[in-house]
Amino acid sequence: MNLTKNFNKISVTTFVLLLLMMALTRGSHLLTSASLPDASFALFLIGGMLFKKSKWFFSLFTFSVVIDLVTLSIDNTYQIPINLGYLGLLVSNGIMWGFGSRIATSKSFLNFATFGVIATLIAFLISTQTYNLLSGVFPNITIKQSLQTGWEYLPQSLIYTMSYLMAYWGIQALLKRYFVSQKATALDI
Repeated sequence: MNLTKNFNKISVTTFVLLLLMMALTRGSHLLTSASLPDASFALFLIGGMLFKKSKWFFSLFTFSVVIDLVTLSIDNTYQIPINLGYLGLLVSNGIMWGFGSRIATSKSFLNFATFGVIATLIAFLISTQTYNLLSGVFPNITIKQSLQTGWEYLPQSLIYTMSYLMAYWGIQALLKRYFVSQKATALDI
């Protein structure tokens, strides 16, 4: 029973760290004056790696929507249309979560990086296209025009997401190394 209680504390603590990172990087940066790049895609992939139950996904997604709504209420010049196009974020973040679940047990950095890039490209495509086609911001846009719009943001999105994912990989690798070596030392004595 004690092991289950400790696992639950670790899960909740880890999830709170994801929420904190989301709050620090999403929207108009309500908590800091620093303008940190959005980590949402990376956080959903990491969430998928760490949590199996869908309640965690929906909790993180709901938190991201709340951040957007609070940001809009404070600064209405912030460009987040909450409309039909916004549903693309649900799908995009779900894809990131799904890819994270898929690579959760992989210990290969190459798999992690490859799946991270592929997931980010797919999520970017879906979120951009649903915004362009369904938000009403571009009322007469064709699919061809939509595909040509917004691509200037792809390098930035990919670089930011992969930077956060690489930081996560490095931190978790260091923590594993530190705690595994500490356990091994304690058992050898």
